[in-house]
Amino acid sequence: MPPHTATAAPHDNSPLYVDLDGTLTLSDTLYESVMLLVSRNPLNLLRLLAWLLLGKAGFKHKLADAVRPDPERLPYHERFVQYLRDEHARGRPLVLASAADARIVSEVAAHFKIFDAVLGTRGGAGGPNLSRDHKRAAIDAHARAGGHTTWSYAGNSRDDLAVWQGSTQAVAVNAPPAVVRALQRQHPQARVFEQEPLKLKTVLRAIRLEQWSKNALLFLPLLAAHSLDPALWGLATLAFVAFGLCASATYLFNDLLDLPNDRVHRLKRHRPLASGTLSIGLAVVLGVVMMALAFGLALAVSGDFAAMLLAYTITTLAYSLWLKRVALLDVLVLSGLYTLRIGAGGVAVSVAPSYWLLAISIFLFLSLALVKRCAELEELDGERATLAPGRGYQPRDLASLRAIGLSSGFLAVLVLTLYIDSQNSQALYAQPEWLWGAAPVLLLWLMRIWLKTGRRELHSEDPLQFALRDPFSWVTLGVMGAIGLAATVGL
Repeated sequence: MPPHTATAAPHDNSPLYVDLDGTLTLSDTLYESVMLLVSRNPLNLLRLLAWLLLGKAGFKHKLADAVRPDPERLPYHERFVQYLRDEHARGRPLVLASAADARIVSEVAAHFKIFDAVLGTRGGAGGPNLSRDHKRAAIDAHARAGGHTTWSYAGNSRDDLAVWQGSTQAVAVNAPPAVVRALQRQHPQARVFEQEPLKLKTVLRAIRLEQWSKNALLFLPLLAAHSLDPALWGLATLAFVAFGLCASATYLFNDLLDLPNDRVHRLKRHRPLASGTLSIGLAVVLGVVMMALAFGLALAVSGDFAAMLLAYTITTLAYSLWLKRVALLDVLVLSGLYTLRIGAGGVAVSVAPSYWLLAISIFLFLSLALVKRCAELEELDGERATLAPGRGYQPRDLASLRAIGLSSGFLAVLVLTLYIDSQNSQALYAQPEWLWGAAPVLLLWLMRIWLKTGRRELHSEDPLQFALRDPFSWVTLGVMGAIGLAATVGL
């Protein structure tokens, strides 16, 4: 399918009125504003509920009083923007006409510098919500006041069909197929910028399916206990899926709350939500459905496991809203979330993980969390850079963070070596002395990943995701598995 289809109609010099949400921008400024307000303080949800009593126009006015999205950080329909620039260059009048609050419309128009005027909802003046028939009437009055008897309109939704009825030329941008078909019955010569279909690959990227690998930690208590009970492994698998669904939902909510920062990040700006390829509304629905499924599965495992999943959810959301902005506390929380997975796995199968395992987990994952922070800071432009977006760190913190991260990694190896001569080790392994071989292997892996961080070879990437694509890491895992097997069977 071509990027866009169009009729061979001659150039139309009638003023072109352009919709904002879903047309000029791939996102929706109302949803963007709601996310901004909630990200500042979740209690603002109560304010939003109160403002709903004011009607659509009043709600938008109050919301715009509190927050407005930065036009420079919104995702735009680039092909359509170029079309508008071409029309502006040949002298065609352009007007940005939206049901969004008039102040938001004005700020977006000022950002582009190609619009001659703006029309928007003015709730403070008691005006109507500027959509459907109200928008058509406002456009018609504005065009006539400017001396034009005809006008054109570019929109994207079913609500715009009422507006297109009064236009002489129609442009559909990113509109659903059903809307395009209805429009073409009114305007057979309508110009259409095709909607990009939502692909399964995009949804899987948004829910971070690859991050489910972290939930393999739920199987560690069974592995550490050397259990082969199929029923317990079935419960652990159910728990794994529940954690995966819950984690994916929280990733979506985190991305929704962090949209402005993600859009200025070198890599995160390509994420489906930040780029506008996945809508905010669909992301919210998807997140709620996955969260409900997660807790349904968790309750099927046990009430105690569901409580562990609830603790994980609350902590993760607190991290997304506040804790990730607090230097050092953020990495401690991340380390704790990894360790919580191990504890939850033990609860799911009624096998209590040893304190040795939990201690190794705390120190190891604290080291890896600091790897990610150091990799992010390495990407900044030296001391001239400001705080990392949405974080509490500065480039001058690098030396301290490296020292803390390396020390934490070495402590994880130290705990492993102390475990070898413990009563737990003597009870579980036929020849625990084999485990001494795991210490230098783990040390080598940790030192290597820190070396790569300093060389800027991780590119702000999650170290565990890097490890999944790193052959050396797989060899390391295989060697440590072989050492563990040798210690178990007593070679």
